[in-house]
Amino acid sequence: MRFSFNTKRIRYAYWISLAFIKKNMQSLLMSFLVSLLGVITIVSFAPYVIDMMTTKKEVIGISGVYTIDSLPDEIVSNFSNGLLHVNDKGELIPLLADSWEPVDGGQEYRFHIKKDLTWNDGTPFTAHDIEYKFKDVETIAESEYLLRFKLKKPLAIFPNFLTKPIVKYPVVGVAGLYQVGRIRVEAGNVKMLQLTPNQEGLPILIYKFYDTDSKLVQAYKLGEITEMTTSKASVAEVFREWKNTEIEQSIDYSKVMTLFFNFNDPLLKEEKDLRHAIAESIDKSNFERYGELASSPIPPSSWAYDPSVKQFMHNPNVASKIIKKYIEASDAAQLKISTYYDHLGVADEIKEDLREVGMDPKIEVLAGSLPRDYQVFLAQLTLAKDPDQYFFWHSTQTNGNITAYKNVRIDKLLEDGRNTYAITKRKEFYADFQRILVDDMPAHFLYYPYLYTIKRK
Repeated sequence: MRFSFNTKRIRYAYWISLAFIKKNMQSLLMSFLVSLLGVITIVSFAPYVIDMMTTKKEVIGISGVYTIDSLPDEIVSNFSNGLLHVNDKGELIPLLADSWEPVDGGQEYRFHIKKDLTWNDGTPFTAHDIEYKFKDVETIAESEYLLRFKLKKPLAIFPNFLTKPIVKYPVVGVAGLYQVGRIRVEAGNVKMLQLTPNQEGLPILIYKFYDTDSKLVQAYKLGEITEMTTSKASVAEVFREWKNTEIEQSIDYSKVMTLFFNFNDPLLKEEKDLRHAIAESIDKSNFERYGELASSPIPPSSWAYDPSVKQFMHNPNVASKIIKKYIEASDAAQLKISTYYDHLGVADEIKEDLREVGMDPKIEVLAGSLPRDYQVFLAQLTLAKDPDQYFFWHSTQTNGNITAYKNVRIDKLLEDGRNTYAITKRKEFYADFQRILVDDMPAHFLYYPYLYTIKRK
């Protein structure tokens, strides 16, 4: 087979191509360079793009107003640690500290800081970086790895106060699973906080803050967040039928809904049987939809909880006879229940129960702080992990002891409980504390509230 070439056509195509290239040389060169740069960019950044697309993100909505200095501990503990950690058994576990020991009978504590720790910004972490602002406690950095706390008087449970995560300004943590990647602050309040994991396999955590519950719920509906937590069953019910949403129910043992009795009120202070009758008037089974029923100020999650404390069962027949006696003797038996708007539903149920036994209580919705002349106060009591409740019930604590309750036996048990090292001995003190306090009833404990975590599947 013979091939023939049309040389005229080939020469014509050549000259046309050459002329086109000369005329568009600048454009062709620029296109080539842009294409080359694009290829280099794609090759260079492909791993990061793939990582961004494959790394899991959790966008969590938080209700409330927070500054950099007042972020919730459950967020801060993701990117930093305290010197110690208290486990569910009440045992102290060292985190940033290697060890510690009391000196002078507990009037001084010496903490040995772990070596080779670094802040999330890469700078070394030493004892000089630790700044606690305790009243009547002097903090001394003896060396880079020795920290001394000098107390005015001995306190066995002092190390329990060293569990709060340590943070360097503005939001730099130490030895956490995460570090702060980005933060947005508007008018002094945190609006967004992104935590980047320090370990592979962990999701990026993005917290978005909303100043009201309604804005938080709306943000979930609009897809701005993938997860939110609420204590309101009514909010959880809104999303119960959403096919792309799951709801996890848990119990918040850090709070207990409580009915406080003011011991500055002559009638409530002197008549324990009246306080008991009020408790027996309340049908606590109505509160099972709000949380786990409570009988003690120390929750079942605590190692110090005593399940044998006295239970006040719903007994309206007996309660009505006792209450009738006081109503006939004095109009002072007509109570006023003070509470906040969020607890108004619970207050209304208590009001209806008291009506059935002959009382006609009034409900006062508080807009601000609790007045000193209240009679009965319905609110949540916030509990610490440690069972020490000196601040709430000791007679010397005028700020925390809002009931003005005074009992020398309770005072002694609270003092012994916080000045004893052995957990077994402390447990004995707090068992007696619960038994006496519940029977004396400066307050009636109703329930530990449910928490609902609402998240997209």
